Amino acid sequence: MSEMLTPRYTDDQTLRMTTTSTAPPTVDRDELVLRVRALGPAFAERAVRYDRDASFPFENFADLRAAGLLGLCVPARFGGVGASFADYARVSAEIGRYCGATALTFNMHNATMLWAGEVSDLLDFSAEEAALHDRRRAELFRGVVEDGVIHSQPFSEGISAGATSGVATRAELVDGGFRVSGRKIFASLSGAANRYNITCQVPGEPFIRLLSVPADADGVEIVGDWDPLGMRGTVSRTLIFTDAFVPVDNEVMPPRGYDQAAQRFPFLFMSLAPSYLGLTQGVIDFVRGYLRGDGTAPSGPARRDLPQKQAGWAQLQIAYETSRALLYDVLDNTSVDPDEELLARAWAAVYTTMETANQVAALAIRVCGGQSMLKHLPLERMYRDSRLGITMLPWSGEVCLERLGRARLYD
Repeated sequence: MSEMLTPRYTDDQTLRMTTTSTAPPTVDRDELVLRVRALGPAFAERAVRYDRDASFPFENFADLRAAGLLGLCVPARFGGVGASFADYARVSAEIGRYCGATALTFNMHNATMLWAGEVSDLLDFSAEEAALHDRRRAELFRGVVEDGVIHSQPFSEGISAGATSGVATRAELVDGGFRVSGRKIFASLSGAANRYNITCQVPGEPFIRLLSVPADADGVEIVGDWDPLGMRGTVSRTLIFTDAFVPVDNEVMPPRGYDQAAQRFPFLFMSLAPSYLGLTQGVIDFVRGYLRGDGTAPSGPARRDLPQKQAGWAQLQIAYETSRALLYDVLDNTSVDPDEELLARAWAAVYTTMETANQVAALAIRVCGGQSMLKHLPLERMYRDSRLGITMLPWSGEVCLERLGRARLYD
């Protein structure tokens, strides 16, 4: 990570992890991106099959594990790469450049690593809570680094856009853990993940818990078909939990930790956006090759020499660079307890990134011409994939607009 996390005790005897900028970077971000770039051609080739069959990208995850990237956001002291949230964003974008579904599912895995790792280290826990969390997350991280355990993070129930509201899934306290019952929709990695990390609530408790449900636990069921418009390789079916047992040590964050994180470091709800920024770059890559007359373009005169094509190409580059600048500006300047100014920039960045992805894909079809959207070419798939980001909770386009519509107008 580019910053070292150092513990200190606050006046109320809670353990707080604060950032210092004196330590040299321990992660070579560019090298991580290059690892993904080496995998990119294979990812792009397989994306055709994953999209056609609505099948999970198992081969891509195997490649990511072999490249040492399954533990990307596992802190280095637990045997992982130790990438920060900002580092992760660059890696995720590079994956999305070649296969949007792989980037999106890779996000679900790494979001849990970040909740349990970097984000937890920014929060206030008692010394006892911090010690227990350290022991529990050591085992969670070990499973990823040593055993290749894949995590999913199905939060959505179709009830509310709030990160800490509208959770109907219940966790009953029992001897040795919890009995979980409920339903999660759009559960990416259904049937592929080893762990489903879900938000739930113990009756009578005013806060949300984040529990890691073993995929093979009794009472876990995957239901429904999966035949969506785009992002078909995410295999986001519905999960049903019926008295599924979760060991007590499978709590991803200490009690009240998830609510504290959602309120004090909401930037992790931006983690979907780099996947769509990468998808946008994939569209840009396609248009550049198409206009230059590479193997994807039909025969005929070079399209890059036509002024109207050059004008469209210029617009595409401007749109992409705008998204990239906005998104990375926020992700490179996150802080715990952000003010309204920074939150407004974050909402604007997410909205812009998600909406621009589809706008760029649509303009790309016009610039390249009708033959570019034939199904044997990737642009048609990328157009469909690009349409979905703006709908994804908890920071969907509607949520971002609603919050921006009120931001800075009231005291």
